[in-house]
Amino acid sequence: MRGACALVRVVAGRACEACHPAAYAPAHAPADGVRASAFMSGGPRRGPASRYGGVWRGLLLAVLVLMPGVVAGEFLLQVLPHPGFTVLNDALAVVFGCLFGWISVGLWISLAGALLLLFRRRSRLKVPVATPGDARVALVVPVFREDPHPVCARIESVYRSLEAAGRLAQCDFFLLSDSNDADAWVEEEVAWAGLRARLGADARIYYRRRRLNIKRKSGNIADFCRRWGSQYRYMVVLDADSLMTGEALGRLVDLMEHNPSVGLIQTLPAAIHQNTLFGRVQQFASRLYGPVFAAGLHFWHMGEGHYWGHNAIIRVAPFVHHCALPRLPGSGAFGGEIMSHDFVEAALLRRAGWEVWLEPALEGSYEETPPTLLDELRRDRRWAQGNIQHTRLIFARGFVPLHRVVFANGIMSYGSSLLWLAFLLLSTAEVILHVLIPPRYFPRAHVLFPVWPVWHPEWAAMLLWFTLAILFVPKLLAIALAIVNRRTRGFGGAGRLLAGVFAESLVSSLLAPVRMLFHTVFVISVLIGRKTQWGPQARGDASTGWREAARHHGPGTALAITWGGLVYILSPSYFWWLLPVMGAWVVAIPVSVWLSRVGPGRKARDLGLFVTPEETDPPALLRLYRQALAAPGLARCTAARGFLAAIIDPGVNALHCALLRPSESRHEGMVLSRQQLILTAIKDGPAALSASDRLRLLNDRDSVAALHWRVWALRTPRARYWLTDDMTPVDRPTPPPFVQMHH
Repeated sequence: MRGACALVRVVAGRACEACHPAAYAPAHAPADGVRASAFMSGGPRRGPASRYGGVWRGLLLAVLVLMPGVVAGEFLLQVLPHPGFTVLNDALAVVFGCLFGWISVGLWISLAGALLLLFRRRSRLKVPVATPGDARVALVVPVFREDPHPVCARIESVYRSLEAAGRLAQCDFFLLSDSNDADAWVEEEVAWAGLRARLGADARIYYRRRRLNIKRKSGNIADFCRRWGSQYRYMVVLDADSLMTGEALGRLVDLMEHNPSVGLIQTLPAAIHQNTLFGRVQQFASRLYGPVFAAGLHFWHMGEGHYWGHNAIIRVAPFVHHCALPRLPGSGAFGGEIMSHDFVEAALLRRAGWEVWLEPALEGSYEETPPTLLDELRRDRRWAQGNIQHTRLIFARGFVPLHRVVFANGIMSYGSSLLWLAFLLLSTAEVILHVLIPPRYFPRAHVLFPVWPVWHPEWAAMLLWFTLAILFVPKLLAIALAIVNRRTRGFGGAGRLLAGVFAESLVSSLLAPVRMLFHTVFVISVLIGRKTQWGPQARGDASTGWREAARHHGPGTALAITWGGLVYILSPSYFWWLLPVMGAWVVAIPVSVWLSRVGPGRKARDLGLFVTPEETDPPALLRLYRQALAAPGLARCTAARGFLAAIIDPGVNALHCALLRPSESRHEGMVLSRQQLILTAIKDGPAALSASDRLRLLNDRDSVAALHWRVWALRTPRARYWLTDDMTPVDRPTPPPFVQMHH
């Protein structure tokens, strides 16, 4: 036992430093409680001005988006039956014009990106020769109730890649936990200790868990910046599923060193490690179309670009001084913490005069995407609230116009679904009124000739095909670029690439109406004040069950049958116009289940469909990750996991105690309360402790140590409460000799 404690304390030494951070707090770190009034009012921009004509590009993009929307709305007025219902026609034209302008954004972005990639124009940032300097870099990985083993495997692979690239000496790693579950907390500590044991005692990999989850992920990063930010010039933010090569990280540092006016550089992460059919389709689409759109965003935004919250490098000093986020006043979904903080932090950096760049040409940045449709929609629920919250920030003082456009674009990402559904409802109402109300051939008195209804179905078909062309041109551009740049081999060859695009388009056509319906519900729920809960991100390959799919998609199916049946009875010809949307809602349940399965995904991979360059020729980083994932963890004395391991297993108990601060609270009531919890656990077993009770015990070093000794001193039958079902007789802990002698 003493040997285990000594070993664990050596391994945990650096984390113990991280648990006592008061001496490292930057002198000028902003408080969490920055006033919302000061945030909204802003101030004059300081620092270097933009070197490029971002304003003119933004104005040009605005004209290119608004003009097609106006023309499309006016054209729709000519297509609709005449004479018609003026109010309905005007509403349809306005909604359709907004939607048409919205989809044309993707067209102009992809066109600009395709031209950049075709002529291989490099970034406007100064591109240096690699010159490793003395700049200190912190790689921070915020986690919330994640599976810690793959998270630590990713950290290990990035660590070894940095080591191979010769850039490890200037980098430190921080695993920043916000987990509020006792089992997840202990398993994170064990996984971190195993990682340090594999990499050696010199590995500068720290672990810190916050007791209070203030401001979620943004608060987690802010807490790191306050405590240790003054020791680092740059910070690379990685998600729990992020991977970056040592070469890419070194390149980012060099770019920041040679471009002192830049505050943030965002990379384009490539999607990897997807096995479900849904995940593979999304991975394929992201890998093929993503570079085109990212290059286009780079062209239009220049130094006023995006930040997506991960796989990006940040200059710490301006981030600390200018990016403190307030709690927005008011109740409901529009008030409280800023949820989509990344867009806001980029806008704040630019407001302070620092440039923000998207660097799409930098390879070696990876992420994982949701494996199922329902997992994606759960994530979208959080994003929808965060993006709609930005309506309060669009007109805040000091933000540059392009970042206001970014806010508006994020709002439209979900608001467009509401407009689409409104367009369908308005057009259905138009049809029903024309069916139920006979036309008036003599709308005015004393008219000699009748006014015949005019309807141009061929114009409507032309407008439909033109709309589809705008939607599919970006896909065609991506295919053409892959062929011209000889990248088709990475996607399985030209034939499989074309087949994959065709299949992906079919899947997207089925999923777009489903997403629209869910996003509409999300927007309405935000508008009426319903807040979303912060939960862990789904990873892995867990498929969607039939009952779960029916619970989520059943209302949409019922709506489609009712709506479609009514339209078919009243106007069979219009029913066929609605069929793509209604049909997608009807088959949503089986499609959602089928796409969530790993079997169809593997079958598609065997056929060469939806393959990506990272699968046809895996980079060294992904091979390092697979090796790290297969590596053994920290040796344990028992098969217990989580909270039980912290109490039963001597090594895990010593590790957990080493990472806790000394027990500070000597308040008699709190001490007696924890003692009562220990007595309850000894008498009735761990099942008698609630989740909050377990956290209270794990937060106190003396309580964890006391409960550990009391459990080891137990005799049957109470000892059986602490034995897990998967512990064999060999695994079951035997009390040390001194405990046996005491009894």
